[in-house]
Amino acid sequence: MHISFLIHNAYGIGGTIRTTFNLAGTLAEHHDVEIVSVFRHRDEPVFAPSGSVRLRHLVDLRKDSPGYEGNDPEYERPATVFPSTEGRYKQYSALTDRRIADHLRSLDCDVVVGTRPGLNVHIAQQARRGIARVGQEHLTLSTHSAPLKLTLRTHYPRLDAVTTVTEADAATYRKLMRLPGVRVEAVPNSIPAPVVTPADSTGKWVVAAGRLAPAKRYDVLIKAFGKVVAERPDWRLRIYGGGAEKAKLRALIDKLGLYNHVFLMGPANPLDPEWVKGSIGAVTSSLESFGMTIVEAMRCGLPVVSTDCPHGPGEIIDNGVDGLLVPVGKTDAIAAGLLRLINDDELRRRMGRAALENSARFDPAEIAGRYERLFAELTGRGALRGSLHRTRGVLLSGALRTKDAVRPALRRVRAA
Repeated sequence: MHISFLIHNAYGIGGTIRTTFNLAGTLAEHHDVEIVSVFRHRDEPVFAPSGSVRLRHLVDLRKDSPGYEGNDPEYERPATVFPSTEGRYKQYSALTDRRIADHLRSLDCDVVVGTRPGLNVHIAQQARRGIARVGQEHLTLSTHSAPLKLTLRTHYPRLDAVTTVTEADAATYRKLMRLPGVRVEAVPNSIPAPVVTPADSTGKWVVAAGRLAPAKRYDVLIKAFGKVVAERPDWRLRIYGGGAEKAKLRALIDKLGLYNHVFLMGPANPLDPEWVKGSIGAVTSSLESFGMTIVEAMRCGLPVVSTDCPHGPGEIIDNGVDGLLVPVGKTDAIAAGLLRLINDDELRRRMGRAALENSARFDPAEIAGRYERLFAELTGRGALRGSLHRTRGVLLSGALRTKDAVRPALRRVRAA
């Protein structure tokens, strides 16, 4: 099977990039797989793809490259296909519209997979007939604006499948979006097993990782850790990641007098060697579309204390077995969860072992297997694949134009 992924920028850093590379690399063990990046802004990707995965780009934004296209006149004109309701719209242009269209219309593969809403819209409109069209949702439907939801409702019926990273979001898609004939499946992100030895639960470190952004609520974590330090001053907190909140968080640490206990470590890649230095993972987000850092910590043998925010943590953590779920935004509850594991060595070790075992379900081999089955079913549907919306268009554009001819044909499609 030939599988082609279309991604915003494979040369950056982010959860979508990591999970796409993980999935593509595993699928490439048995299939012909490529990743096509709309943009390229550096010479080498941060996350190196598997040797058998082909990586190419459509628009070169490397200023020192002879192929630099940032000064192309088309790059200055706004996009008309990539939806203006999408968050990345300002980065797209008439040039990207044309390059993506040319790519999709010339694509010779069995399955094309989009990795964000705007690219899924391109695929829905422009992928050649006969190719299974799959749109991945790496965020959640609830976080999209009303205009973007309307855009997706207009174009997604031309897809063959939409995948979400949680069952909760899949249920929301099925309930709120009108997508006749489109498969909506929940398939979580994949996280490979670390190459380092799992944590032994002896390090007196709590570890957190992710963008220093408001939604991560590191301010709440720092305040909660202040309560932890009051009881257990021998424990410390490391927060890995960069972002706009750094100065604000640094000021909060200084204000609370936690400069000897809370450390902003900056970005780290890979993170596995940092996770295993700790004994507990912490997530205090107000929203997580999935929660890759939770799985990463668990795969390194750390139980995680996480807020029970929408949507991912509750589907990843078995509360009281391999981690703890606490209310969103409650510093006392977060501190209590951390102290429960800090003060009970045996509970911490037992939950760490359970986290290591239970997180194996997110191994790339498991997730790739689920995608393989989905792709095989979609390609096996042949001429019947696709939504009623798309099939109706085919029928009406051909010889079946009379009501007497069209209605029986549509009944057969619905029955099938």
